[in-house]
Amino acid sequence: MEAVQEKTKRSTHEKHGPHPVNLRALRRLKNIEGQVRGLQRMVDEEKYCVDILTQVSAVRAALHSVGMLILRRHVETCVSDAIETGGTDRVEIIDELMSVLAKEKI
Repeated sequence: MEAVQEKTKRSTHEKHGPHPVNLRALRRLKNIEGQVRGLQRMVDEEKYCVDILTQVSAVRAALHSVGMLILRRHVETCVSDAIETGGTDRVEIIDELMSVLAKEKI
């Protein structure tokens, strides 16, 4: 029975190229990278502080958006799989998720 469960578990996670969520996250991270470079220029050029703070806030929001995208994928795949299969994996993955969420300012 365990071999069947292990084979089923493995087959649901086989790779078929980059995951669409990862592609979206990477695109967003590249945009954020550009925003951060713009922030560096603003600081270097001693732009108005409020303008810099506005851009810092925009970068934070963009990073939060990427985090939520990855979190959703994790819950829809890893967490739901662990809950379905039960056992100690379920408790461990829920504890892991709760630990991450506790660090996040939700």
